[in-house]
Amino acid sequence: MISIPLKKPFNQSFVYLVAKTARPQQWIKNLALYAALVFSGFFFYHPAGEPSYFMTVSYAFVVFSILTSSIYFINDIVDFESDKQHPFKKKRPIASELLSRSSALKISLLGLFLVFILSTGLALFFRILLLAYFLLQILYSKKLKHIPIIDVVSIASGFLIRIYAGAVVINLHMSVWFLLTVVSASLFLAVGKRQSERTLLGNESNIGTTRQSLKRYSQRLLDQYTGMFANATWLTYALFAFQNEISAPRQKIELIYTFLPKALHSQKLLMLTIPFVIFGVMRYLQLVYENNQGESPEKVLLNDKPLLITVGLFGAIVMFVTYILT
Repeated sequence: MISIPLKKPFNQSFVYLVAKTARPQQWIKNLALYAALVFSGFFFYHPAGEPSYFMTVSYAFVVFSILTSSIYFINDIVDFESDKQHPFKKKRPIASELLSRSSALKISLLGLFLVFILSTGLALFFRILLLAYFLLQILYSKKLKHIPIIDVVSIASGFLIRIYAGAVVINLHMSVWFLLTVVSASLFLAVGKRQSERTLLGNESNIGTTRQSLKRYSQRLLDQYTGMFANATWLTYALFAFQNEISAPRQKIELIYTFLPKALHSQKLLMLTIPFVIFGVMRYLQLVYENNQGESPEKVLLNDKPLLITVGLFGAIVMFVTYILT
């Protein structure tokens, strides 16, 4: 009898495995490139004879996303042995050997080549930041992620590079308080990630082989770090919102102020977003401590409806205050 080989199921196809390793859901982190554009008031600015600022940042977003995905292939190759010991990461295409390391390396090199080609027309300092991010991630994968404290600082540095990349590509200024907010928020997310990882692996005998630095983080220490950076996140954002100057309302909005007492007249309208930031921090803490969902911040944002609604309302108010009330 002649046996007919069965086709591989779709979820085992080469294209699927490549896409899974590229982690497109992680591109949500690269939305940080738009931060300077949104808060600067130049979101709709279109210089004569040049692409609009929005289009330039969007192009930079695509380039940065190709870079981050290329680095994930390298990380999974480097972490091959440790990922095989992890209860969840062992299911990744490379760790499970469904995607060979040689193929992954070729795809990564192709992605890096595309980044080099596509970024040639962008600002010099943007390209320097691309290189800085690449080197940081390689160092993180090889060494830094195994050093306590340095590992979470490295994660925060990655977010900071994204913010600066979005600003330098269109040559915009950023408030120092906003940068402090980004640092605090990224440290908060990084510690939350370690918090969840330690809970997931707390009863595992191979905790040291999956993440060496976790052995140096006690639960009490992580609790202290989490509280510290949670407070720093909303406080620095509150200071940023307070320092942010909003010019007088347009004529059509001015009538609203005639019905309000003078005590409610304020040009610091961005402070209306502070309650949403506080709620977002509190909700994320709840998910980390009660549901143990902090290991993948992007999944938390995309899957938790209260947090997703909060982010949506926050963004809508920022755009309304910055581009309609000014």
